Amino acid sequence: MRLIIRAVIACTCAVLVNLPGVSAAVYPERVITMIIAYVPGGGTDVVARALAPYLEKHLGAGAKIIVVNRTGAGGEIGFTALANAPSDGYTIGFINSPSVLTIPIERPTKYTWQRFDLLGNVVDDPASFAVHADSGFKDLSQLATYAKANPGAVSVGTPGVGAPGHLAILAFAKLVGTNVNHVPFKGAGDVRAALAGRQIIVGAISVGESFQSLRGGTPLRVLAQLSPARTSLAPDLATAKEQGYDLEMSSLRGLAAPKDLPPDVRMRLVKAVDQAAADPEFQAKSVQYYAPLRYLSPIQFEAALREGDSQLRQLWKEMPWSEK
Repeated sequence: MRLIIRAVIACTCAVLVNLPGVSAAVYPERVITMIIAYVPGGGTDVVARALAPYLEKHLGAGAKIIVVNRTGAGGEIGFTALANAPSDGYTIGFINSPSVLTIPIERPTKYTWQRFDLLGNVVDDPASFAVHADSGFKDLSQLATYAKANPGAVSVGTPGVGAPGHLAILAFAKLVGTNVNHVPFKGAGDVRAALAGRQIIVGAISVGESFQSLRGGTPLRVLAQLSPARTSLAPDLATAKEQGYDLEMSSLRGLAAPKDLPPDVRMRLVKAVDQAAADPEFQAKSVQYYAPLRYLSPIQFEAALREGDSQLRQLWKEMPWSEK
């Protein structure tokens, strides 16, 4: 009789394991790695570390997430590591638009944005132009006048080639009719440090990253935010359009995983991202970290990336941003 019972149990387990959506083990049963493609202290890193505990909370089952920074090549190293990780739900990470889109446009890569399972967008952070607090530049007009009179003399730090700040400063220089000296860094944290140390004249980073620096005591002045209208983060800061320059640029920061996750694991992760982004405690922290939230479902996130990819490919034809 015991042999018969054991046989029935074994057959039942075998059937359950092979049913669609039924996992052989409870997910997650080990630590989940969250890859960030930029340096510690930057806007994406700060949001990721703030969000991780709430993802753990809403995943349940004792979930544990560790944040790992895989920096370099304007984000390409981190994006590639994420795209090529095992599709088992134990590696997730942030992808940043437009950088995740611009890199494959300008050069061959081992990833494309279609190589990800999208889990949901969390942040939409407009670009900004910042200078040292002791700088003589008070607004975009003064910066434009100097840049036009001194072609190539304005050094501009960005988180990398093809980053939102890089595209924004190229567009600004084109509007002004001059050129600037682009200085790419591994992330916004490095740009802020260079700006504080007067190694560069302008930092082209996000609004959130600029105001994080101000809160942390970095002596800088933000000249403009490149959003359609003034954001709640900076209601007193004029937009570029208000100052007479038709410039808009922002960065989506969302979570993704390697393509072809098990359906049940993907469903768990998508639900956890949605719940974490809506968690009142996380939303309160996002205000403290100057992170403008904009949740997009995976379908909405995909639509935004598809549209952005189309626009950037057209921009590449008109104004290539590669510096090779």
